Amino acid sequence: MNDAIDIDAVAAISAIGRPVRRKEDQRLLTGKGRFTDDFNMAGQAFAVMVRSPHPHARILEIDMEPAQRMPGVLGAFTGRDCLADGLSPVPHSPVPSTRYDLKLTGPGGGAMFFGPQLLLPADRVRHVGEAVAMVVAETAPQALDAAEAIVIEYQELPRVASSRDAVLPGPPAVWDEVRDNVLVDTMFGDKEATDRAFAGADHVVEMDLHIGRVTGVPLEPRAALGLYDPASGRYTLYAGSGGPVRQKAELAAVLGVAPEKVRVLSYDVGGNFGVRNRVFVEFGLVLWAARKLARPVKFTATRSEAFLSDFQGRDLVTKVALALRADGRFLALRADNISNVGGRCVSLSPLGKGSALVTGNYAIPAASLRSRAVFTNTMPTNAYRSSGRPEATYAIERLIDKAARKLAFDRVELRRQNLVGPQMMPYGNPVGARYDSGTYEANMDLAMRNADWDGFAARWQEAEARGKLLGLGLANYVESSIGAPNERTEITVTQAGRVEVVIGTAPNGQGHETSFAQVVSALLGVPVAAIDLVTGDTDRVSLGGGSHSGRSMRHAATLFAMAAPALIGKGKALAAQLLDTTADEVAFADGRFAAPRSNRSFDFLELAQEAARLGLEGELAVVTDNEMHDPVFPNGCAVCEVEVDPETGWVDITRYTVVDDVGRCINPLIVHGQTHGGAAQGVGQVMWEECTLDPASGQPLCGSFMDYGMPRSDNLPSFRTEIVEVLSPTNPFGIKAGGEGGCTPALAVIVSAILDALAPLGVRDITMPATPFKVWQAIRDAKTGLAAT
Repeated sequence: MNDAIDIDAVAAISAIGRPVRRKEDQRLLTGKGRFTDDFNMAGQAFAVMVRSPHPHARILEIDMEPAQRMPGVLGAFTGRDCLADGLSPVPHSPVPSTRYDLKLTGPGGGAMFFGPQLLLPADRVRHVGEAVAMVVAETAPQALDAAEAIVIEYQELPRVASSRDAVLPGPPAVWDEVRDNVLVDTMFGDKEATDRAFAGADHVVEMDLHIGRVTGVPLEPRAALGLYDPASGRYTLYAGSGGPVRQKAELAAVLGVAPEKVRVLSYDVGGNFGVRNRVFVEFGLVLWAARKLARPVKFTATRSEAFLSDFQGRDLVTKVALALRADGRFLALRADNISNVGGRCVSLSPLGKGSALVTGNYAIPAASLRSRAVFTNTMPTNAYRSSGRPEATYAIERLIDKAARKLAFDRVELRRQNLVGPQMMPYGNPVGARYDSGTYEANMDLAMRNADWDGFAARWQEAEARGKLLGLGLANYVESSIGAPNERTEITVTQAGRVEVVIGTAPNGQGHETSFAQVVSALLGVPVAAIDLVTGDTDRVSLGGGSHSGRSMRHAATLFAMAAPALIGKGKALAAQLLDTTADEVAFADGRFAAPRSNRSFDFLELAQEAARLGLEGELAVVTDNEMHDPVFPNGCAVCEVEVDPETGWVDITRYTVVDDVGRCINPLIVHGQTHGGAAQGVGQVMWEECTLDPASGQPLCGSFMDYGMPRSDNLPSFRTEIVEVLSPTNPFGIKAGGEGGCTPALAVIVSAILDALAPLGVRDITMPATPFKVWQAIRDAKTGLAAT
């Protein structure tokens, strides 16, 4: 494919690399978005879920009769009805499907049990908020009233909520099939080499960390609209998601029909970040109810329901240890990671992706890693922005900070002497990941310059004069972008003078309508404004892995680069007919088809229109498939500066700098926006966000924005971001990824800055979220000699 098209030359004379304003914003900002709740059908009914109030309980009896007698009720359904109709569990397929993901296994190398998920459970509930019954009525208020009339008798069962408790001897079993709750237990790396390195080390530094649980908090709460056509036996679902093609196949399996009997439409998605990449039970329930009731059925979650039943993110317990020589050279790393998958296993992406990067940006010769996943009586977890990588970065960067402080090394120089150098690329880390390219030390130096690292001492003195504590943090990061390997595009130049691009990767707000068009524009020489992206409708899109793991731009651009030579070849054949010559005489340069003995030339749009006017044969259309398994490794560095009020514990982020190596950058305006958004999500988790459970009852304590703190424009700094472009050798354009870099180092760098500010008081650790009360308490504990070490 590179022989046919000189990608560097194309990029140099095109819109690639330019900050083109997003085409989709005009539609979104003027109320013309197509979000799930925007869709309504004549005669639609409304579904409401009855949810479990218990974290773990046996369902003894459900009395639906009071609800069925209430006004407007069309139907009321339970898990037994699901079984009676032969509905299958949702086939979540939690194991990553690419060739180079770390291969997780069950204990002893055996098979893994994931916990089947029927649309409604028939026997037990395994977390608070699990849907137990569904009521469908003429109006939403009627359905709500009827849902409250349902009487359910439960037998409460022992529960377990945390990963640490789940692996203790004799814990309550979430599933009888996995009595110890451990569904994944896999070793990676070289244990013997690691043990030898630790035995000969001059210093060993250890940490025990918990990266807590958060939720995606989408702007539009989860919603679904289901239809059924009895004449064709076909189901149609409107639901925002991370990948309609995958969800079509999964819903077909649930309903027991062929995939062509299901159509999924997923257009604008009001917030995903990974938590909407998998099928929710309500998607299947509205389709099933639509068939049973011969009516369209709509479900829209309340905000409180979303807090209780959305897939959640993070929740990793990790024990890490670093072995060092006396001069600070890293010798080996040990890690023990435990991922909390909740009541059912939806995705092992966080555990697998984070495990692959336990050594971070550093050339550590040996490593030994134990990766476990455990069931608990909590909401299932899923991939959440930069799935697993912020957790891994947090662990290694916190460990290095501790080593520097404990052993009296300069924290920057300790990192500098251990970073993987560009001459070592491609670099195989000790647990099996193979980094493609990067200039890690240069990124760190650039981030420090942009953050005015050398000017910190003067700012610290100024803050001290005002009675404030100033802190400075730094964190390097490397993350991986893999994602589902299969993708397809269909490109057609139409008679109307437009280029239609059909692709399976559906956007979730990343600006695909613009950035994908920039690539096609560069390859075909047509204006960005003339390119129409078609996604989100499985009647148009037949294959595609969706939008996750930063895969979208890399997969799409590779496909477009593969498709362009074939489309140009068809254009030459068509132009030859118009120019009365042979195809091999026609040249395509600077976006135009021309022949030596003719003074006429055509661009793609003119060619399609002229050929149609003259009735010439030859369609300007191609279909291209590709399977891509090679990962890429975006990387960079973040620097954060915070000011702490020691009287109140209030933390202000005063400076925040990020350097991201995204490979070739297609649209820097969009990438900078993605970096800002990712950093904001990291700030939220460090400062305010936490899905908290009451330890006595197991009840979630976050059911609204009164309980769950979110970053806002007035509590975020102005971010300074810079893009570095070290091309990846794995794909034609050299793209890595640009959607997750802002988030990946955020947890580590902000906590590092807070602890740096508190270090003069003797504070050595703090758990996230670092709320003002926690900071204030840490300061008080330090004054009384109770601070963590």
